Formats: sequence, C-alpha cells, structure tokens
Amino acid sequence: MKRKITLKQIAKELDVSISTVSKALRNSPEISNDTKQKVQAFAKLYNYRPNNIALSLKNRKTNTIGIIIPEIVHHFFSKVIRGVELVANNRGYNVIIGLSNESFSKEVINMEMLANGSIDGFILSISKETQQLQDFHHFTETMSQGMPIVMFDRVVSEIDCDKVIVDDLNGAKNAVEKLIINGCKSIALITTKDYVSVGKLRTQGYLEALKDHKMTPKANLILKIDDTLDFETHLDELEEEIEQLFNSNEYIDGVFAVNELYALSAMKVARKLGLNIPNDVQVIGFTDGVLSKHATPGLTTVSQHAQQMGERAADLLIDKLESEIDTEEEEFQTIVIATDLVERESTK
Repeated sequence: MKRKITLKQIAKELDVSISTVSKALRNSPEISNDTKQKVQAFAKLYNYRPNNIALSLKNRKTNTIGIIIPEIVHHFFSKVIRGVELVANNRGYNVIIGLSNESFSKEVINMEMLANGSIDGFILSISKETQQLQDFHHFTETMSQGMPIVMFDRVVSEIDCDKVIVDDLNGAKNAVEKLIINGCKSIALITTKDYVSVGKLRTQGYLEALKDHKMTPKANLILKIDDTLDFETHLDELEEEIEQLFNSNEYIDGVFAVNELYALSAMKVARKLGLNIPNDVQVIGFTDGVLSKHATPGLTTVSQHAQQMGERAADLLIDKLESEIDTEEEEFQTIVIATDLVERESTK
C-alpha cells in the first residue's frame, strides 16, 4: 500500500515550490508541459488526493479572510478584529469570524468549514485546548494545500507561518519592576497553567524581574489558575483561590496578574480583606480593557495594542495572498508588538 503524500512533500521531492505543484496538478498554462507531466506522474504514483480543507483555494479567489478567535467577549480579541477589519476593508477584503470557544474540535471544524471555498486565508489565535493537546495537524494540512495562515497572540513555534505577537516577557518584566521600584517586597503572581504560551512568557518576565533585583522567587507567592474553568459561571471559585493566596501570605504588598480578570478579582478580594489599594497592596494586570479603565480604583495595566496587532496580521496575510513571488523556500515573519504600562490608581 502506497504511503499518503502531501502537496508539500511532492514539492520537496521534485525540488519545486508548493505553488508550482498546485498549478501543475490543475494543468495551469503558467507551468511548462515537462514540469506538469513530472508532477502529475509523481502524484499518480503515490495516489495523491487533495485535502478537502483547501480544495477550492486555487480555483477561485473570494477576497475574504477568516478569523478564528478563542472567545468573542474578550476586549483584546474584539480590538484585534477591529484592526483586521480596518485593513481588510481598505484593501478590498471581507472578514468572516469563527469562534473556537477554547475548544480543539471547534477550532478544527471552523477551519474545515471556512477553508472549503469560503475564504482565501486565515488569521487565528490558538485555543487553550489545542495548546494543551499539542495537536496542530489542521494547521499543517491547511498550509500544505497552499492556504496561508497568520497566527497572533497565542502562537506555536512548531508551525512555520507568519506571526504577530506581543512582547509578553518584557511587558510582564516591566510591570513587576514597576512594583519593585514602588517599594513592594512581597509580590504575588496570578498566572495560568504553563501550557498557555502567553501565561508562560508572562510568568518568565515576573521571574526575571525578581532575579534582576536580587529577589528570590517564592513558590507560595505564585498562584497558577486552572483556566479551563469558565469563570463567567465560576467566578466565586477564582476569588476563593485568590483569597487563599492572600490568607497564606499576609505580607503580600504587590500583585501582578497575567490578565485583566485575575487582576480585578485580586483587587476585589483585597478590599474584602480590608486592604487598601494602593497603600497596602499594589496591583498590575495585563490587557488594557474597558474594565481596567472603569474599575475602582483604576487598574494599572500592560497595554498590548490589540488593534495594531490586528492591522499588522491583516497586512501580512493580504501581502501573502497578493504576492506574485514564487519562491522555493517560503519566508515567514514574526512581528513583535512592544507593550506600554498604563498607570492608574492601583499603583503608587
């Protein structure tokens, strides 16, 4: 039984580009007869069959971009979508949004549905379950058929594609250094499990800031939240964990949280315990959302410039879709968006 082969493998075996293979299999006049015969014979020998996930990609151009996001209510993702739509509309493209709800299977289904003739390429942020499972076959299959992907925020090094990321590590490091400069001696970290890439990087930034200031990290000051729980309905459980963190460490005078929800929950718990913010405990969160601006007191946060991320991701994808360059080895970019610390009343 002959082994299954992908478009990418045919290209590698015959030392041509994926685009050349795709055009040769469709009898494109752009490709010489000799190359077409060679590609078609090789594909027949190995019983090549196109994957339905991108079957109609090269047959027609839709001028539509698909965005797959983990959740719709998050301020960060809504701002990214705004940035994508701004650039896409200016460049003559429409946008379709798919929601994974942090689910691997929903992410796969969304991609299969949209890629089957509805869109020209994807902009996506990976679901937590996909990161946990480390199963990326739906990305590799999509790209092997010639459909470009641009990842943003949550990305994986295993996939070669264009990426737009926030400088999570240095953003977190700068935030913790602000707490240290403000006189905090016992700084707690509220973070996610390590399989979530952004949480892992922000945790690393926290640890590096302590190290640079010759402060020893303490395991009892690091709270790793099981973020597979839906805290829209389990907010009490989140607050209970944070309250236990405070009760176990009565000298906490600073908190760095890797997202807005954790930071605001920490402020709520601190007030419940009779602590004054920022005199007794200073708090900094990540993601400068609407709630941060309107919290009491206002929350000092790390701004990720989400709209700018969306704009850059859209430009990367559309540039790829409209590129006339047919290279043997495709080149990919990783754009890093710098963060800013937006200071409000939760710090001194």
